[in-house]
Amino acid sequence: MGRILALPLLLLPLLLVACGSDRSGGDTAGQGGETTLLVSAAADLGAVMKELATAFAQDTGIHIQVNYDSTARLASQIEHGAPVDVFLAANRPYVETLARKGLVLPDTVRVYAYGRLVLWTRQDSPLTIGALSDLLQPQIRRISMANPEHAPYGVATRQALERLGIWEGLQPKLVIAGNVQEAFLYARSGNADAALTALALVIDQPGRWTLVPPELHDPLEQTLAIVKTTRNLAAARQLVDFLTGPDAAPIWRRYGFGLPGEVER
Repeated sequence: MGRILALPLLLLPLLLVACGSDRSGGDTAGQGGETTLLVSAAADLGAVMKELATAFAQDTGIHIQVNYDSTARLASQIEHGAPVDVFLAANRPYVETLARKGLVLPDTVRVYAYGRLVLWTRQDSPLTIGALSDLLQPQIRRISMANPEHAPYGVATRQALERLGIWEGLQPKLVIAGNVQEAFLYARSGNADAALTALALVIDQPGRWTLVPPELHDPLEQTLAIVKTTRNLAAARQLVDFLTGPDAAPIWRRYGFGLPGEVER
């Protein structure tokens, strides 16, 4: 595996508020009785969730407080009793594991979108990188990626590089980040020559990106569920219906996500 570097200056705060007040606890209500849902969301959702949360609040009056991190870390927090209402993972297995353990409501498990992996470089980069095989060029010295041991986008990256037969050859260049957002930020800061990251994080950012052929990795079936201990069940079901319904679909597409029924995988 590549070198694991600490990225203290690049880590985003653990708790980012997408919409509504900064609150904690189970039965959350803002001033005037407003409901605030606590959502644990995969790191690739940092941009799209802000827009989704705003649209949902405008439609329902229900606000969303979001905790972003790698899917594995978020799942572990739920296992240890984190007061979460809705979990939005970057793949299906972690949600299914929580369902088997009785920690999420089985009838709420749904694929809400399909993530897309890209190879990204800064706009001012002098390097020409058009395909994964270009990463073997000697002038490319550092490549950031999410952790392939637990982060879904990291797993997908490793699969793609292995299927091309270049995983081992790239080991000295790999900089392993805790999640896909950290991988992007590391390259954006200039501390890596390129990043393998989520399309949703870079689609509206300066830079150049190339889609990794989806046949090179297993589908990133981004899956959600309501956490069993929620004290806001009705509001949580409203959010799930919104995120998987027609009003949210244009927003998902705008950030590069594929939608169930529209992706042939």
